[in-house]
Amino acid sequence: MTGVFSAADHAHMARALLLAERARFTAHPNPVVGCVIAHADKVVGEGFHIRAGGPHAEVHALRMAGEQARGATAYVTLEPCAHYGRTPPCALALIQAGVARVVCALGDPFEQVAGGGFALLREAGITVEVGLMAAAARELNIGFLTRIEQGRPFVRIKLASSLDGRTAMADGTSQWITGAAARADVQQWRARAGAVLTGAGTVLADDPRMDVRLPPEVDVAGSLRVVLDASLRSLAKVAIRSGNTPTLYLHAPHADVPAGDWGQAQFAAVALGSDGRPDLQAVMKALAGRGINEVHVEAGAQLCGALVAAGLCDELLLYQAMTLMGDEARPLLSGLGIQAMEQQRRLHLHEVLMVGADLRLRLRPQG
Repeated sequence: MTGVFSAADHAHMARALLLAERARFTAHPNPVVGCVIAHADKVVGEGFHIRAGGPHAEVHALRMAGEQARGATAYVTLEPCAHYGRTPPCALALIQAGVARVVCALGDPFEQVAGGGFALLREAGITVEVGLMAAAARELNIGFLTRIEQGRPFVRIKLASSLDGRTAMADGTSQWITGAAARADVQQWRARAGAVLTGAGTVLADDPRMDVRLPPEVDVAGSLRVVLDASLRSLAKVAIRSGNTPTLYLHAPHADVPAGDWGQAQFAAVALGSDGRPDLQAVMKALAGRGINEVHVEAGAQLCGALVAAGLCDELLLYQAMTLMGDEARPLLSGLGIQAMEQQRRLHLHEVLMVGADLRLRLRPQG
């Protein structure tokens, strides 16, 4: 049910969304959620869900509000849970605290919630209004919602190119096309993703670490590194297994995992496509099964092109340097098989921003 929302309602929900954003690097695989408890313009409690297994946003806000929660309005960015998981139901906590009204941005499609939280609140006589700033709330949890609704993570492909769409010289040299600010910005996107994915070719060519490198004071839950390597030919490269971040190798069912101590490396078989490479739909289903909401891809033109061709690119994160590299340099994507104008893959410009001297574009498929 959508109500007529006041200026105070909008202000409190905007604050709740900002609070939720604070857990961008720590909450996954759970959604990020913020909560504000108020009497008219007066805020008496606020909180956000910090990490999986910890108190939810509503609990933090209710603890802060104490007895002042009675008769108040609770503003929540996602439907309060109605089930016993690692924590008790937040809907029940709101009922017990005596709030009079709950304003929620968005329903939770997770099958153990899916309207159940709203039903519990209404059965207790609490007024429930849904839909305030819903688009912003959905964007905040685009990965979680994609996983629950589509059974796969939200896939973001990061690319860096010249203005003429080139990612490396003909010999493979690519360091550095973009500047230090752009490279630092990429760390933020790695940190928010549940998995950073690459291919065996990139590991063999670049020996990358693919970990999250942010200042030590920044709280980060960590991202799983994933290597698509049907024959496990990239195991000789060790940087991808360095540090404390686990690395998952997705390989062919018939591949032999070599004996020995591989540290935090994990191995899992995945079905192959007709090209002998890991089936990308199966890969995404496997990652969703591990609770991965967002996949951040840093790979070569072949794998990135294959993801786009398979309809598995939800967003291109493209950093463009103000330079030209010429037609002999390597292209942005390969394997799209576009032969005619009507086969173009049109994109929507979701965001544009200057990052240092480079242009950052966030592009999503139209429709």
